[in-house]
Amino acid sequence: MNKRETKKFRELLLSQKREILKNASKTLGGEIHLDPDDFPDEIDLASSESALAFTGRLRAREATLLVKIDRALEKIAEGNFGVCENCGEKIGVKRLEARPVAELCIDCKTEQERAERTIAEPNSE
Repeated sequence: MNKRETKKFRELLLSQKREILKNASKTLGGEIHLDPDDFPDEIDLASSESALAFTGRLRAREATLLVKIDRALEKIAEGNFGVCENCGEKIGVKRLEARPVAELCIDCKTEQERAERTIAEPNSE
């Protein structure tokens, strides 16, 4: 991967990181809260609780993504960004554009998903 591509991915990852941290700051800053006095009935309260739980799940997913972003930024700094952790081959630029935190090339990821499906499928006998 050339320097220009590496710089592009670094900027993309940093932008994603800033967005996640901004969202986390909103959550921690109290912009997202639930006050039962704000809701005239139980249905409104239940709907708001559901939305709040959904927001919590999103933040948990973002925390996981943040770890992956930091790992990708470390790889850029070390000079091994875009290299498959399984086979050592280069990860395609198109794949990295779609998922800059990708750790596996498309072939290894496909094989991993195939193995996961096989394990998850109940025995057909």
